[in-house]
Amino acid sequence: MTRRVRRKLAHSKEKNKEIVGSNSENPDDGCLRSSTICDLDWMALPDDTAIQLFSYLNYRDRASLSATCRTFRLLGSSPCLWDSLDLRYHKFDIAAAQSLSSRSKNLRKLRFLGAESADAIISLEARDLREISGDFCRDITDATLSMIAARHEMLECLQLGPDVCERITSFAIRVIALCCPKLTRLQISGVKEVTGEAINALAKHCRQLVEVAFMESNSVDELALGNLTSVQFLSLAGTKNLKWNSASCVWSKLPKLVGLDVSRTDITFSSVMRLFLSSQYLKVLVALHCPVFEAEVDNHMTYNHKGKILLTVFNDIFKAVGSLFVDITENESNNLSYWRKVKSIDRSMDVIATWIEWIFSHFLLRIAENNPKELDAFWIKQGAALLLDLLQSSQEDVQERAANSIATFVVIDDENATVDSQRAEVVMQNGGIQLLLDLARSCREGLQSEAAKAIANLSVDSKVAKAVADIGGINILVGLARSVNRLVAEEAAGGLWNLSVGEEHKGAIAEAGGIKVLIDLIYKWHAGNDGVLERAAGALANLAADDSCSMEVAVAGGVHALVMLARSCKFEGVQEQAARALANLAAHGDNNNDNAAVRREAGALEALVQLTSSQHEGVRQEAAGALWNLSFDDKNREAIAAAGGITALVSLAQSCSNSSQSLQERAAGALWGLSVSEANSIAIGQEGGVAPLIVLACSDIADVHETAAGALWNLAFYPTNALRIVEGGGVPALIHLCSSSVSKMARLMAALALAYVFDQRTEEFAPGGPSSEGTSKTMNLDEIKRVALKKIEAFVLSFSVPQNFAAAMVSSAPKALGQVAEAVRIPEAGHLRCSAAEIGRFVAMLRNPSSILKACSAFALLQFTIPGGRHTLHHTSLLQNAGASRVLRAAAAATTAPIEAKVFAKIILRNLEHHHLEALN
Repeated sequence: MTRRVRRKLAHSKEKNKEIVGSNSENPDDGCLRSSTICDLDWMALPDDTAIQLFSYLNYRDRASLSATCRTFRLLGSSPCLWDSLDLRYHKFDIAAAQSLSSRSKNLRKLRFLGAESADAIISLEARDLREISGDFCRDITDATLSMIAARHEMLECLQLGPDVCERITSFAIRVIALCCPKLTRLQISGVKEVTGEAINALAKHCRQLVEVAFMESNSVDELALGNLTSVQFLSLAGTKNLKWNSASCVWSKLPKLVGLDVSRTDITFSSVMRLFLSSQYLKVLVALHCPVFEAEVDNHMTYNHKGKILLTVFNDIFKAVGSLFVDITENESNNLSYWRKVKSIDRSMDVIATWIEWIFSHFLLRIAENNPKELDAFWIKQGAALLLDLLQSSQEDVQERAANSIATFVVIDDENATVDSQRAEVVMQNGGIQLLLDLARSCREGLQSEAAKAIANLSVDSKVAKAVADIGGINILVGLARSVNRLVAEEAAGGLWNLSVGEEHKGAIAEAGGIKVLIDLIYKWHAGNDGVLERAAGALANLAADDSCSMEVAVAGGVHALVMLARSCKFEGVQEQAARALANLAAHGDNNNDNAAVRREAGALEALVQLTSSQHEGVRQEAAGALWNLSFDDKNREAIAAAGGITALVSLAQSCSNSSQSLQERAAGALWGLSVSEANSIAIGQEGGVAPLIVLACSDIADVHETAAGALWNLAFYPTNALRIVEGGGVPALIHLCSSSVSKMARLMAALALAYVFDQRTEEFAPGGPSSEGTSKTMNLDEIKRVALKKIEAFVLSFSVPQNFAAAMVSSAPKALGQVAEAVRIPEAGHLRCSAAEIGRFVAMLRNPSSILKACSAFALLQFTIPGGRHTLHHTSLLQNAGASRVLRAAAAATTAPIEAKVFAKIILRNLEHHHLEALN
């Protein structure tokens, strides 16, 4: 609601009841405080006050409140509460109509949505209906519309649109004419053919018809329209196949025609001028986005002639409309807003301006939906300003269409959630955010829904998102997300989804109670409400990326809610966002217990494993990402394997070679995570996981081949997998990565995988049997090993700075060793974690006859023990337990060892001493 009367409470000693005063002032927005609500004796309210409160409720809430007591039942049945119904945001079928029929005898105005609701209107038994307005009427038939007309002979206004009514024909229009003689306004969109017979029936039987709109039609009998002598306002916007020469001649003679809309038609310049100059009573001719006319017009065109105005996309619309009002000053830039202040002065001008608003709202919505490229400049120059002006209209349907248009015209790519930043920021700079938030606070659910949708779409732009947050938009959206109306809650959740992208807004959403509200939405709308579920899960996914918000999501029951969606919801958008949210929750393994909480939730891992076989790539990607994050926990790895995760992920890796980069990376990453354990690593090899990882290692995308190299490094630790890598052509792929990747991590892990493959005798890889293919591989193996070792050597030497190594050889001073360590350090390597067996193998490599493998193993151990690394303490402890110091000293002193191995060994010894001293302190 836009205004609310504040009342101050005082206690009377004599009557011991609350007296309501009317002249209190408070700094808040007019809402009742919770303490006031608790203290208020609702039964003592005056009847008119209670009825006013009832008027702010939708019909379902009125009925619920009426059921609480006899007094409220009587008040809730007051005729003034049931003169208007907006049923668009509620399920309205025959059963609902019958339950409302007893309250509908005084119903005058009805808004509905869709064919099912149209069929139910008759059961309302509201014979005195004067105005019917329907949205999404594509499936309404002649039979339904004829029955509605026959049962409501008092009807004065019928609006169906703006979407096309493709199943309605001229037959229904004739029935309307016969049954509704009091009709004054008829607006129907998308009737394929409006015949002369139908129009003549309107002319004959509806003598009070003032406003007619046949929009988006394929054919309208333009000559018959000349018989509508009572019509003052006529719209043929978007209608095709009109004969403009004859139409302009006939329509210019209409005796009462004041406003004519021919927007989005192929009207010619000559026809426009004939209508503009020859129509005696015409005040407004609207020709917006008429390509033929615009191609013929010249720069000397007159848009104002003897009190008539012509509105086009290339003249100043505000100025032209302002010329209708004689008392508008030159300084008044927004003439429609000014008209609203002075409209009581001239009733006829009030009617014209109201019609102009209605026409503009339809035009702007239609071009926002179609988004013609040639109107890009129009939106920035005056289209956005017109929409903001229409948000302030007194016509609720105009306000809704304006908000809907804003939500639509800023979007460039709906699938990828891309908006036009220039358009979004024009709305923001002209006060549009505050206007939309004001509408979102309305008691009208239609306005709440459309305003929330506009705010949501605008908030994709980071500057607009900041403006929304700065002026209290987050609290408003959280409040709307609590709505019992699904569409309102859905759009509000969409707004929170977009706002939660910004790191700076996550805390504010949590502080406003947004996390609990979003989780509640999942439980409230869990069945068959995919839109609200996707938005709620998407917002939770964004919030879960923040460490503190992640913990709040888990504490509030978010893990259970998200797993429920992943397990039971069949809509792919919901599955994708639920999996993404679980992936983000699991990403905080080092900081909180959310990773373990996901594992402990019954059915979580099984659901994620199942989602990896989804037909939707986004679902597969997020499920694989979740399993990757979960695999960092030892217990999770075994649980994922037990749930069939290895088979599923190998299958995913095998099928994703032509998929997106993100899916490939996450499939390889999940296998990398699982391959840390011996049992899983062997199982991956047995399931055929080596071959697809080799394929992914050949990718040109660094993130993809880096994760694949990591998985192959883990797998290569075990001889059976090393043999599979050799036989599957993995060595050339690893050689290429080791020498050519732009990622130092990929080169490191490729080098370590090659070292695992060749740090044992090559005879162990000789395939058995008489196979000629096996013989060929055996003959080439020595050459392959030689090339591989050369690439490993080149990789290690690429970090060498000769003068630094020379200084480190002659001195063990911290500065000399520190310069080498800093030069060779790969920061990301600090995140790698090795087992005791792997550390032992690198120590053993220091004794290997190959000087290259000695240098490689020393290089690896140096990376794992550099101070500041995530797992440095773990690795130094393993080295000390393995008695590595003696081997390292021998390597540092060996006369035959390469200089790199000697220096690296000295640095590793220093690192061990450093951590030993830290442990003592």
